Amino acid sequence: MKVYLSIFSMFLLGFISTTSFSQEKTEETPQYGWKNAFVGGINATQTSFDNWSQGGENSFAWQASINFNFTNVQEKTSWANSGKFTYGQTKSGDAETRKSVDEIKFESVLTYKMNIYINPFIAVTGETQIGPGYKYNPKEKISNFLDPGYFRESMGIGYQPTEILKTRIGAALKQTVTRNYPKPYADDPDTEDKVEKTKNEVGAESVTDVNWKITENTLLTSKLELFSNLKAFDEIDVNWDTILMIKISQYFNVNFNVKLFYDKDISKKRQLKQALALGLTYNFL
Repeated sequence: MKVYLSIFSMFLLGFISTTSFSQEKTEETPQYGWKNAFVGGINATQTSFDNWSQGGENSFAWQASINFNFTNVQEKTSWANSGKFTYGQTKSGDAETRKSVDEIKFESVLTYKMNIYINPFIAVTGETQIGPGYKYNPKEKISNFLDPGYFRESMGIGYQPTEILKTRIGAALKQTVTRNYPKPYADDPDTEDKVEKTKNEVGAESVTDVNWKITENTLLTSKLELFSNLKAFDEIDVNWDTILMIKISQYFNVNFNVKLFYDKDISKKRQLKQALALGLTYNFL
């Protein structure tokens, strides 16, 4: 319940904020065509000890990421394509190298402009990982590329009162695909004599994006994705990814990332991931 109260609070604050943001909006000459952004970054930390009396373990960690956004803006349509690729590893002491972060995500949204704020859309999203995933003690392989993979297709109405906030809601289809690890991702526990490697769901989807340039060197981005198969309130899938980026210089920045995930089919408790990184970033476009 605390998860849903937090989500409701964010929606409430967001829509209250749009009132003030809308008042500040000024008329600008529209610019049509492609608007492209392609940013890559790498972070690394290393610690080593030699005859250090206070103790400690040698460690090394690295993380690489690529984010892109290609948007074609026309008078009556807008086609936005965005993606995220992130992978990182860590090694501590004599332990083997382990994966610390791993994500591939793509989203494509085609919007038809009916008026200033509210417009119909169709969207496709996909999400998986790059390499195999393990749980340890003892070591066991539990996931891999497209195992599982998540795909959604949706259509409905989008609302964008400002450049900072946009949200959309509509009917959606969701597919979960697996190969070697159907449990707990795609297999139906009610069919004991059969193991399903694909799960199809029909329901409703809500996606809210915040892209707020707080200062010249500080950017807050947040994406809240909700999917419900309409069976029960506590079966709403939640994927909430928030990044605060602070630019230190032309090529160096600090990133603070918090990701909340909830899917009752995978775990009855919410999953939470937090990462703080200092590293190199470069804008290719």
